[in-house]
Amino acid sequence: MKKSTNLLEGPIFQTLMKLALPIMGTSLIQMAYNLIDMIWIGKLGASAVAAVGSAGMYMWLSNGISALARMGGQVCVGQSLGSHQKQEATNYAGATIQLGILFGIIFGLVTFLFYQPMIGFFHLTSKEVIHQAEIYLIVTCGFVVINFLNQIYTSLMTAIGNSHHPFIATTIGLILNIFLDPLFIFAFEMGVLGAAVATVISQIIVLLMMIYYAKKDTLLFDEVKLKKKYTKPVFSRILKIGLPTGLQSLCFTFISMVIARFIAGYGDVAIAVQKVGSQIESISWMSADGFGSALNAFVAQNYGANNIERVKKGTYSALKTCVLWGIFTTCVLYFFPQFIFQIFISEKDVIPLGVDYLQILALSQLFMCIESTLAGTLNGLGKTFIPSFISVTLTAARIPLVMILSATALGLNGIWWSISLSSILKGVVITICFIFVIKKLTKKPIEYEPPLSSRQVK
Repeated sequence: MKKSTNLLEGPIFQTLMKLALPIMGTSLIQMAYNLIDMIWIGKLGASAVAAVGSAGMYMWLSNGISALARMGGQVCVGQSLGSHQKQEATNYAGATIQLGILFGIIFGLVTFLFYQPMIGFFHLTSKEVIHQAEIYLIVTCGFVVINFLNQIYTSLMTAIGNSHHPFIATTIGLILNIFLDPLFIFAFEMGVLGAAVATVISQIIVLLMMIYYAKKDTLLFDEVKLKKKYTKPVFSRILKIGLPTGLQSLCFTFISMVIARFIAGYGDVAIAVQKVGSQIESISWMSADGFGSALNAFVAQNYGANNIERVKKGTYSALKTCVLWGIFTTCVLYFFPQFIFQIFISEKDVIPLGVDYLQILALSQLFMCIESTLAGTLNGLGKTFIPSFISVTLTAARIPLVMILSATALGLNGIWWSISLSSILKGVVITICFIFVIKKLTKKPIEYEPPLSSRQVK
């Protein structure tokens, strides 16, 4: 069952597209999980959307935890395969999965124990919203280990050039979720709880399919042993590479949670607007993230093979595509905001707020696409600190911007402007940093640690 793409040879653009399109499709489908939930939950009213939006912040936060293993594992596996060290790659893959299981269980236990103060952080005003948010949090984050493993299997399969199977598994999960959402939410009259249960069931099916595909693989997973005791250097290198990206995601989400508290000051409706609006605009940056993930695998393997020229050409090819996508999404969100927003919430007093959000954020879509693309190259080179530092620093700048702009006549729109302006700046700064890195990138031996196969691995 060979569905992997050879990333070291062949036409660059076709190779990237063959790998990237399923990844982008997978990203869009994962986004569609949330969009479908929003469509159905939106029919319950803005309060239900606010509840899911608040609890969903912790699901977003959990992605930073999984990234500690996911990003490090993908880069280590890609570079090892590029340098033709399969045993190295399988050791990294097995250790990455073990870390994902450990982190997922810990996060789930924390959720079960502290769900009340976790939701209390947002200072929600409605008891109904608070209750619904707690229920949604317990179910989705309590079983987050399933989501962690899905993300890790997707990343590892991407590292070997196989983005086809994760796309199939995620698509089937989405189709199942489409049928389960109305069934649990309305037919079984479970409301917000029904949406959470439907999502978890769908994720379980996706995981079972991922495991099935992994067992059929002969490039990497056939030699991965989950019960094997790996040495400290294996875990250390995974976490060393994954740490900047994980911290970036954690900081990004925490900052967003702080900003959510400012938004909550404008009422539960404002929270609903931000939740729906962010899901709509995510079609832009999640697509770019998908392309960035493909570029990460492409760059990691070619860098491991010391093919620097192919690394450069692949980056420029991907960048052209993502720039066009960024321009397209900017136009769509700016010129058709009402048509798009009212698909999710039809309450007349909420729609104008949603229109403002989409038009303001539309201006930053191109820059977000550029940031995601160039971050993919830098991460593939193992330079995860650069994009992470840029993202954390400039995302943190949103907090003082929110305090300043929301205190002006802009009010709530000042919060949206702080998000958009910081995203524009991130795109500009990472471009400047990338230019410096790419100029210094020369063909030279990669500094690997001593081969893991030469160490004692129990």
